[in-house]
Amino acid sequence: MSIATAIEQIRHELPSTVQLVAVSKFKPVEDIRLAYDAGQRAFGENRPQELALKAPLLPADIQWHFIGHLQTNKVKLILPYVTLIHSVDSERLLAEIDKQASALSKTVDCLLEVHIARETTKQGFLPEEAEAIARHMGEYPNVRLRGVMGMATFTDDFEEVRQEFRTLKALSQRLSDIPGCDQVSMGMSEDWRIAVEEGTTIVRIGTFIFGKRN
Repeated sequence: MSIATAIEQIRHELPSTVQLVAVSKFKPVEDIRLAYDAGQRAFGENRPQELALKAPLLPADIQWHFIGHLQTNKVKLILPYVTLIHSVDSERLLAEIDKQASALSKTVDCLLEVHIARETTKQGFLPEEAEAIARHMGEYPNVRLRGVMGMATFTDDFEEVRQEFRTLKALSQRLSDIPGCDQVSMGMSEDWRIAVEEGTTIVRIGTFIFGKRN
């Protein structure tokens, strides 16, 4: 299946309320251009150096989403390009994003990454931690909280995946009184259809679009 056909197939199934982020990490600029030519504008990267190399080579209207673990010393690399940081997983990182954004006189849109999976290797706040931080975002005037992100357990037990997505969606609903905090980023190539059923607003799909990593 071509990149353009894969994007068309996903778009045919996605509700208009859900944004597709094409996960282009490790993929060459040529593949991203093919997706762009098929109408895709939002792309996800997880390595700061890779994003900083790719972005200047591609059209300026691309919306770059940073979806991977972000080290504080790499924040400066991505801020000139990034539209949304999905993976804020510590208060230390929040403080650094705020500091670097202030230096650029800009406000950066972010999601709090929430640990909803069984795997201890996954990053993120516990739901109650994320809720407490969300209530004190005034401490970070150059960060705009847009919502939450989470990754489900990698399992064939789709009922477990569904329950984990429900946990994240419930947290999102508790935060809905915060202005602009209305985004839920959940669902990848294996489980995005479940995420859509459970109320996601952003899906992050890479393998289905670009094929498996070489």
